This record gives sequence, C-alpha cells and structure tokens, in this order.
Amino acid sequence: MHVLGISAFYHDSAAVLVKDGDIVAAAQEERFSRVKHDHGFPADAVRYCLDEGGVTLDQVDWIGFYDKPILTFDRLIETYAAFSPKGFTSFARAMPVWLKEKLLQKSLLIKSLNALDRGETKGGRVLFDYHHHSHAASCFYPSPFDESAILIMDGVGEWATTSMGKGAGNDVTLLKEIRFPHSLGLLYSAFTYYLGFEVNEGEYKVMGLAPYGEPRYTQKILDSLIDLKPDGSFHLDVDYFDYCTGLTMTNDRFDALFGRPNRFADGRSIDQYDMDLARSLQAVTEEAVMRIARTLHAETGSRNLCLAGGVALNCVANGRILREGPFENIFIQPAAGDAGGALGVALTIAHAEGAARPAANGTRDRMNGAYLGPEYDAAEIRVALDRYHARYDVVPDDLLYDRVAKALAQEKVVGWFQGRMEFGPRALGNRSILGDPRSPRMQRTLNMKIKFRESFRPFAPAVLREEISNWFEMDCDSPYMLLVAPVREERRRTMTDEERTLTGLALLNVPRSDVPAITHVDYSARIQTVHADSNPRFRHLIEAFHRLTGCPILVNTSFNIRDEPIVCSPQDAYRCFMGTEMDMLVCGNFVLEKSAQ
Repeated sequence: MHVLGISAFYHDSAAVLVKDGDIVAAAQEERFSRVKHDHGFPADAVRYCLDEGGVTLDQVDWIGFYDKPILTFDRLIETYAAFSPKGFTSFARAMPVWLKEKLLQKSLLIKSLNALDRGETKGGRVLFDYHHHSHAASCFYPSPFDESAILIMDGVGEWATTSMGKGAGNDVTLLKEIRFPHSLGLLYSAFTYYLGFEVNEGEYKVMGLAPYGEPRYTQKILDSLIDLKPDGSFHLDVDYFDYCTGLTMTNDRFDALFGRPNRFADGRSIDQYDMDLARSLQAVTEEAVMRIARTLHAETGSRNLCLAGGVALNCVANGRILREGPFENIFIQPAAGDAGGALGVALTIAHAEGAARPAANGTRDRMNGAYLGPEYDAAEIRVALDRYHARYDVVPDDLLYDRVAKALAQEKVVGWFQGRMEFGPRALGNRSILGDPRSPRMQRTLNMKIKFRESFRPFAPAVLREEISNWFEMDCDSPYMLLVAPVREERRRTMTDEERTLTGLALLNVPRSDVPAITHVDYSARIQTVHADSNPRFRHLIEAFHRLTGCPILVNTSFNIRDEPIVCSPQDAYRCFMGTEMDMLVCGNFVLEKSAQ
C-alpha cells in the first residue's frame, strides 16, 4: 500500500511517500524551487517521491493532506468577528485567497496532482488530517518507542497551538490542547519580529542571540504578556500583539512596554538590550516547556516523550528536558515544522489502513537518519560538473577521506555533498559545509565569508557517537542536531580577568574551549552524533580527521548561504561553492579545489 502525504499553502511545503508504513522518500519543495520556505504546491517534491518509489498516481492508494482548511477558515472568521471592526484590512486581503483556493483545496490538490504527468488520481482517495495530529503521528510512528507521551507546540494549526497526547502501538491520541490566540510559538515569533528578524526564519537567530544576554526582562514578560500557570497552561494578553487581525506580530503597546519600536522599524544595530530580551524570552519559553512536560509526564506516566511542531526545534529547551527530566527518553521529529506534517498524515493513513508497526527497541528510530531526499550517482555528478567546465579529481574512497581530513586540519572549508539529501531544516552530513572545530577563526570565517550571515550565530559539532561523553556533558544519541548540551568542564578554557569584563558581542572572539568553533558563549553546543549504520561516509571522514588530529569532531553547518535553501543537486552545490570563499568541494568522489577552478 502506497500513501502520498502533502503539506502545502502555508510554509515549508513538502511531500512524502510511505509504502506499507515504511518511509520511501521525503523532500521539501524549497530544495527544488530554490525559494526559501516555499509554500506553493510541492510539484517537484511529489514528482521526486513518486519516481523514487517507482509508482504513478494511479498506483497510490491514498493521498493525505496534513491540515483541515475548513477549520482554519472557521478560526479566521471567528477571530475577525471577535475583534471587529479591527483588522478589516487583513480580512480583506485574506478572503479572496480563501474563497478562490483554500476552501476548494481538495479539487485544487487533485488538479495540481493530475498536472504532474505522473498518472491520475481521483477525489475519493484524498483525505485530510488535523494539523496537530499530523505532527503527533510524525514523531510517534517513527520513534523508537512502543508507547510514549506526545507533546506538540507550534504557532497554530487550525485552532490548537499546544497539544498533549499519547501514542501506543498503532494509535495516536491527543488528550488536551491550548487554543489560539494563546501560543508559545507565536509569542516567540512576536519577539523575533520585534528584534528585527523574519518570522518563521529568524527564530533560530533569536535562540542563538540569547546566550549573549541576561534574563533581565523575564519577569516583565511573565507579568505583562503571558500568564503561565504551574501546570504549564498559559494565557497571552492579546492587547500587546497584532497577529490576530493585523499585518504585523506586535503593536504600539508592545513597543511602549519595552520602551522603543521594533528593531527593523528603528534601523538600529543589535545591542545589549536586544540580547537581554532574547535571553529573557528564551528563559520564559524553557520554563513553559518544562512545566508542560512535567504535567504531561504526571498525567501519562510514560518514561518516553515524542516532540514535534515548530517549538520542538528549540534545541536549548529540548536539552533541558533531557537533562532535568522527568522523561527518561525523548525523540524529536527532525522535520518538526510543517514539512513533517506531510509525513505524519501519510503514516496516520498507512497505520489506519492496517500497516503493521514493527516492534520498537527503544533506541533505533525509523527515520533512516532523515536521509530521504534525492541522490545523484557519479555519472550525474560528472555531467553537472562538466557543464560548468569544472576542474576536478576523481578520488577513490581509500584516499578520499584522508585527503579531505588533511584539508580540514589545514583550516580549509569543505563543501561535502554525498548520498541522499536530508529531510528537515538540518544538514546532517550529506549536504554540509565542514570545518575544523579547533580553529579560533573558523566561526567568523564561516559566518562572514561562507554563509554571509550574522556573526553571532553558533555552529554545531558532528561527533563520533562513542566520543560524545568525552567532550560534552551528555551521553545519548542525538542524530538530528536537536539537543544542546554543555562542553565538558575539562575541555573549557579559563577566561582572563580582562575577558570576564566583556559583555554582549564583545565575547564573540573569546575562545571558550579546546573546540572554540562549536562552543557557544555559554559553553553549550548543538550536538549531532554520527553513526556508522546511518551515514558511513560521513563517519569515515570524521574518523580520518580523528586519526590525524586526535579530535573526533567536525564543524557541521548546512550547505547554503543566507536566504537560500540547502543545496539539493550537484549544480546547486557547485554554484554555492563558487559563490563563496569555500576552499574545497567534494561531490561523491569528485574533489574540486577552489584554487584550480
């Protein structure tokens, strides 16, 4: 039985193909269209999934959509009515789109699918799931657990913004929810907007900025913006926000509370006040997440927790859950945002139609390392590189890893393009840019000369699984770069008296540990553990670097530049390589030195 899952029309459109409950293929549309967070119908992603599975639409038994548009429309109408006459401009803009397209989404989906030249489908095969149920299914069904508590937190899906539930065997049940407009995700996005970053994109930046500040405004947020109860339930004061009916996230009252307009309108550079606000927001978010997790544990009695939804990408909060409990084991869906909803609805249908879920072993998940996207063989890579008249060496495996490891040890920056593309927002060693974590210059080099992004943003370590506890205060699998842990005390560098007086971004260039390129200013790191069974090529490279340097870690960041999606094809990789100050590109066994181009 084949099930095609689709998420589309909001942000991060994606397609997933599931066969008898196993994930065959998954990809986001942005990787093909090259439009960041592409929200359109995922035509190329669907084509890829069907081709990878060797099926046409005629052979697909069911098509699932991750959301119920009619309920979202109901929320919009009720919200506009509640705030009327405020928000008329926003209402006037939204209604034509809804009346022409979104209320007729089933027919739009069928029309779009049948235009792909991949066979034909009919309306009786198209099913819709609740947004948060799709998220819940996306994290429980691929998890390594036979039973688990489930926590979903995001901006909003139909009405729900936070959902708590339980998974057992083939069943996923949502038990309770917090409803719009009260949303941790929207609270975080409101501050993202206020701090001058793009909503649905800049939340990572706020999380990265937070350690440079102090939580001076935590109480002000709790007193004025969010009423957070001991059990984790909460209520926002919507008088400070504009997202219910307006075209922005915050309003003049929000500006007055914090004493100045949002940074984008003000045109100012990031200062200590912004850093302190980011830290205060992160503190509130973590406290809310911890209270909800404790309540969910008490109500379900489960040792295990599965997480999804956009807030589950807050790896600092995830790290606190792991360190402080009360759950013993956690699994976070690597495509935790809306793209993962396509996977959830496909798995929901598959299991409802009788697909058997294999017995879980408690450690190994079913995401195949998230390596679910397109792969390019040597012939395809050669054709792509020859089209650009690129100069390359073809290096066999027995020489490849040592050659690349030597380049990395010389502080060269390497684009590493291998195997199947990752599904989700993280590059996990197949569409990655790599560097030497021991270099005190590497973070600045990567941010300013390769990624063209803000200097304060940290980079993640990819570490051999068996070495993690020797370098970090953590000893569990973290294959999807979704957990933050401190660097071990003995790896840290003692700051001088002069360095201790520094604040804010002045701390940026102070080495914090033996691996300064991946150690954030608070001595934390967002960790990826690398395993032989899921990514042997990436592991061989880190092993070669370990033999050469004694360090079992590489800097791993996504293979893209600011405001562009992660690369998908060899052509994308070559263009990114040539458009930056990257030193080496490795596509399969093809090695390109920048100096030779």
